[in-house]
Amino acid sequence: MQEDGSTHPDPRLELRADCGQCFGLCCVALPFARSADFAIDKGAGEPCRNLESDSRCGIHTRLRRTGFTGCTVYDCFGAGQRVSQVTFGGVDWRSGSKEHARRMFDVFPVVRHLHELLWYLNEALTLPAARPVHADVRRLLATTERLAGRTPEELGALDLDAHRQEVNELLLRISEFVRAGADGGRKKDRRGADLMGARLRGADLRGASLRGALLIAADLTGADLRGADLIGADLRDTDLTDADLTGAVFLTQPQLNAARGSAGTRLPRSVGRPGHWASQD
Repeated sequence: MQEDGSTHPDPRLELRADCGQCFGLCCVALPFARSADFAIDKGAGEPCRNLESDSRCGIHTRLRRTGFTGCTVYDCFGAGQRVSQVTFGGVDWRSGSKEHARRMFDVFPVVRHLHELLWYLNEALTLPAARPVHADVRRLLATTERLAGRTPEELGALDLDAHRQEVNELLLRISEFVRAGADGGRKKDRRGADLMGARLRGADLRGASLRGALLIAADLTGADLRGADLIGADLRDTDLTDADLTGAVFLTQPQLNAARGSAGTRLPRSVGRPGHWASQD
């Protein structure tokens, strides 16, 4: 049963990465710099040295131990398999021309952004508090899906920022509806706040807006985050031990994967408990 009581399959299941159907696009198209998250520098369009000829990662089970934590918290929301198998018809970047590869690498992040919007819009349809705007959600959901299905040329010319702005305005309205019910009408607006390293142990953050907040290495042990809006919040190394995120909205798996938590951390049904949390209990 879904969060809204429906027994229909959750469309977000189709927005999960299937690396077996992807040509390792995130390991080639995206750049990264040597840091605490990546052990090496890699330019955009340059295959990672750990990418094997079958598009699999040669150190997948050892990513954290070998300095590639950033790879373990990345998620393409299913864009990789769509670009590989649908947009480009199953033609690998290795077997096509240099122009074919370049276009594939350019299109991948565009479709990834669209798929992330699809994730949020599909979640909105599960929220009873958002029912007043469900018709608008379905309209934008259909539009976003059509955009994601366009040709490489059309995707390259897409005004992504304009579409994201339209979706974001609707998600803001939905956030207001949800948070009003979660916090009894109190407004805790910490949108975009710099809370790096903040000591928020046991804090009452019910219905808070933490959209885009920097919570890197913040201590949220035992905090009450029920009904909080966490879209875009940076949860890298955030301590969520025994925190209650029940009903938190727009929380994604990559955000949780970047955080620390425990068996006592309460989560929304739409996300899973990261495997590496077990070693932290």
